Amino acid sequence: MAIYPLVCLWLFSTLTCCLADDLTYVNEFYSKTPQKLSKYSWFGNVRLYQFSVPEDAVFVRWLLTVIRGSGFNCENQNIAVHFRAGAPPVIDPILTAFPNSTVVSLAYNLTLTVRSGQVNNATLFNVTQPVPGDWFLAAHLPKDDGKIEQQGLPSCSYMFQPQMYVRRAVDTPIMMANIPLTQTLTAPVKLAHLKVFVPEFSSKLDSQLKIQACSVEGVPVSDCGLLVTLGSSSLGQSSVFTTNCSGVKPCTISISNPPWNAWMQVTVETSRPNVTATFSISASSTVGCKPLSIPSDFNSSFSVVGPSLGASTNNASSRPGIAPTGAASNTSEKTCLWNPAMFREDQDVLSVRFALPNGNTSVASQFPTVLTLDLHSTTDSGGVLTVQLDLNTSSLTGAFGSVRACLTSSAPVLQLNISQSCDTAFVQGYSLEVNSSETKALLRIPFPDAALWYLSLQTICNNSDDCANASAAVAVSAGLTACIDDCGPHGECRLLRTQSYLYAACVCHAGWLGWGCSDSKNALPFSQQLSAALLLTLSNLLFVPPVVVALHRAYHVEAAVYFFTMFFSTFYHACDQPGVTVMCIMDYDTLQFCDFLGSVVAVWVTIICMARLQEPVKYVFFMAGTLIIAMAMQLDRRGLWNLLGPVLVALVTMVTAWVYRAVKRHHCYPPTWRRWVFFLIPGVMSALIGVCVYTFAQTDANYYYTHSIWHAMVATSVVFLLPPREVHMPPWGWPAKLCGYRVCRSQKEELYTVT
Repeated sequence: MAIYPLVCLWLFSTLTCCLADDLTYVNEFYSKTPQKLSKYSWFGNVRLYQFSVPEDAVFVRWLLTVIRGSGFNCENQNIAVHFRAGAPPVIDPILTAFPNSTVVSLAYNLTLTVRSGQVNNATLFNVTQPVPGDWFLAAHLPKDDGKIEQQGLPSCSYMFQPQMYVRRAVDTPIMMANIPLTQTLTAPVKLAHLKVFVPEFSSKLDSQLKIQACSVEGVPVSDCGLLVTLGSSSLGQSSVFTTNCSGVKPCTISISNPPWNAWMQVTVETSRPNVTATFSISASSTVGCKPLSIPSDFNSSFSVVGPSLGASTNNASSRPGIAPTGAASNTSEKTCLWNPAMFREDQDVLSVRFALPNGNTSVASQFPTVLTLDLHSTTDSGGVLTVQLDLNTSSLTGAFGSVRACLTSSAPVLQLNISQSCDTAFVQGYSLEVNSSETKALLRIPFPDAALWYLSLQTICNNSDDCANASAAVAVSAGLTACIDDCGPHGECRLLRTQSYLYAACVCHAGWLGWGCSDSKNALPFSQQLSAALLLTLSNLLFVPPVVVALHRAYHVEAAVYFFTMFFSTFYHACDQPGVTVMCIMDYDTLQFCDFLGSVVAVWVTIICMARLQEPVKYVFFMAGTLIIAMAMQLDRRGLWNLLGPVLVALVTMVTAWVYRAVKRHHCYPPTWRRWVFFLIPGVMSALIGVCVYTFAQTDANYYYTHSIWHAMVATSVVFLLPPREVHMPPWGWPAKLCGYRVCRSQKEELYTVT
C-alpha cells in the first residue's frame, strides 16, 4: 500500500513542473485513516471525509485508494465517491423522493471499480484552481441488497482511503482596484495567477486585459491566444467565467453579483506554444448600493429578542405605512437597500434560530430588503437550513401583487423581478413567493454551504400606476435544524460524527425512505407490521415445551434458563419493531443484552447437560460459562465467537464425557439406538436447519419469517436433545408423597428411608 503515495508523488511532480513561473509554489500533503465501506441504505452508511484546501491553492490532486479485504468469489465491485466544497455532499443513490419544499443540488460523483481479479484500485482525481475552504468526500458501496451478513464470517470487504496533495502559491500578485498590473508570460511558462478582493455590497466586478506585446520565438504576432478566467472550481455549475482575449483590442469580462468579502482567483493562460506575451490587467468593483448607516447607540438600533420567538402584532413593522427600526423614515434620506440586523441564537448542536428584533419586516417595492443569515461556521453545514415566509395580509398597501424572495449564499440578489432568476455569479439561488392567496412559503436546504446566506425580499407590483407606494409586512422565520421535520413519524434523527465534524441524517423505519423519511413507495402497511411483530414475539412461545420437558425431567436450572430466554426474546422483539407496533417494557439496550445472553447460555447449558456431568462439576460449568459469555456479550454482542466459542467448548466437553463412558463401559454411548434415531439425530438436524436459516437465508425483507423459523428450530432441538431424567429422580424432581414426613435419599445406594 505504501507504493501508491510514492507513485502519486512522482506523477504530481511531473505534472506540476510545467506550471512553474515566477511565483513561489509549495506542496502540502494530507491523508485520512482508511475506513471500511458499507452498502448504502441511508446517509449513515456513508464514509465522510473532510479536507481543508488552503488559500491560493492552484492545484489539488486526490489519490483514492480502495483495498479489497479477505473474501472468496468476489465479483466486480463499484464504489461511489462524491465531492463537494463547503458542505457535505447531498446524494441520492437509491432514487428516493425528497420532502416537499426541499431543494437540493446533487453533488459531483465518480465511480471506482475493483475488478474480480484485483486486490486494490488507485485512482487520481484532479481539480485546478479549487475553491479554498473545506472539501468533503463521501464514499459508499452500491444500494444495500438487504442481505443480513453475520459478523465474523468471510465476506468481500472494502477499505477506502483518500489522500490529498496541494500545490499552493505563496506570493500571488494582488490586483488593486483600477490599477493596471503588468505581467509577462515567457515560454515554458503558460499560466499567470492573480487575485482580487471583492468588497461587501459590490454589485459588479469588471476585469480588463490589454496586450502590450506578443511574439512567438521572437517574431511579433497579433494573436497570443490568451484566456482569462475568473473564479475557482467547485465542481458545480457556473463556478468560473472565461473570456478569450485573442485579438489586439482590450477585452473585458464582467460579473454581476460577485461573492462579497472574498478573494477571487484570476488566471491568464495562453494556448500557443513558445509564446512571450506582456499584458496589463486591471479590475474594479462597482458598489452601486449601500444601506444607511445605523446609529451608534446599540439600544436604539437593536432590541434584544427574548426566549420566545412569537411575533408581535402590535409592533411598528406590522402596521402598514410605518417603517421598522433602522429603516429610512426620513424622506430626505435616499436609500436603495435595507439591511436590518438578524438575531442569531445557538440553541444546541445543529440547532440555530434567526429572528428579527420586531418579528416582521417591511418589504417595499422601490428597493430590496436583505436579511443576513450567518452560517459561516463549518459546524453549521451539517444540518438543514429552513426559511419560512408568512405574509400579513392586513398590511398590504398600494398596487401590491406579491412578495418575491431569493435565498443565496456569498452574495445577495439586489434586483428582484418576475423574469430574473435568483442565481448570482457563481451560486445557484432559491426562490420563494407569497401573495394574497398563498400567504406562506417554505424552503428547506439540506447541508447548506458554510457561508453567509442572504435572503432578499422585494414587493412586486401588479401594475405600474401605484407601484411606488406598494409594500407589505412579512414575518420571516429561519433557522438551522438537524434533520428535516425531525424525520417525521417514520424515522429517527441521528447525530453522526467524522473526527471532530458533526452532521445529522435520518434513519427510516418500516420501509420508509428519503432524507425526511417521507418516501412511502416501499413502506410496510400496518397489517404487515402487526403480523411481523406477532410472528417474532409469539414464536418464542415455542420455548414453553422445552421449559415443561426440562421441569418434568428435573432439570430446574435449565428450565429457568429457557424461561429467561423466552421472556426476554419476546419483549426484545416487541421493542425492536421498525414501525408503530412497538412495546418496550424496559430500556432497549437492556432487552437486547438479555436476549443475546439468554440465547447463548441456553445453548451452553443444553450441551453441558447432554454431557451428564456430576452435579458439582456441572453447575461449575454452568456458572463459569454464563459469566464468560456475559463478559463477551458486553465486549461485542454480535461477534461470531460469542456463540461459536461456547458451542465448541461445550461440544468438546460433551464428546470427552461420552468417550470416557464408552471406553469405561465397553459400549457405545448413548447405549440405545432409539436414543440416536428418535432424539439425537432429529435434534441435531433441527439445530442445523436453524443455524443455516439464521446465517445464510436472512434478509431485511424476510427477517420476520426466517427469524421466527430460527426460534422454532432452536426450541424443537432443545426438546429432542435434552437428556432423559436420572433413574433415581422422580418426575418434576419431587418425591411422589411428602405427607408431612422428611424424605431422605441416598444417591449412592438409590435407597429411600423415612424417619
